[in-house]
Amino acid sequence: MTPSKHVQSRLKKEIVIWLVTAGRDRKPQAVPVWFVWDGRSFLIYAQAGIKVRHVRANPYVELHLNSDFVGDDVVRVSGHATIPKSQPPAHREPAYVRKYRDQIEGLGMTVESFAEQYLYPIRVRALRFH
Repeated sequence: MTPSKHVQSRLKKEIVIWLVTAGRDRKPQAVPVWFVWDGRSFLIYAQAGIKVRHVRANPYVELHLNSDFVGDDVVRVSGHATIPKSQPPAHREPAYVRKYRDQIEGLGMTVESFAEQYLYPIRVRALRFH
């Protein structure tokens, strides 16, 4: 299912999306993450930790954008996440750098130092929009 133009616009503009993962214990965890939407998949960079462990144990994930202030304009996506070895690091991903350079620098980091800490790309495909 292709998302509507409105949903695609939100996916291009929004800064944060909620990534919901669950490991072998099936306990869900929702965390806000930075992301890039390329029209077919989502790209997220993560530090070593629970998100990476969960994706490796259970690749089925959910992604949610924040709703509006009354709970409308919901965007929810189910997908299959991988940690691709061939994905360039964050500082070599032009769309990611364009979108997040200001936020990264606001953290007192360079795009290179960010990429050193957020080593793990998570690519979410096989999408189903709800």
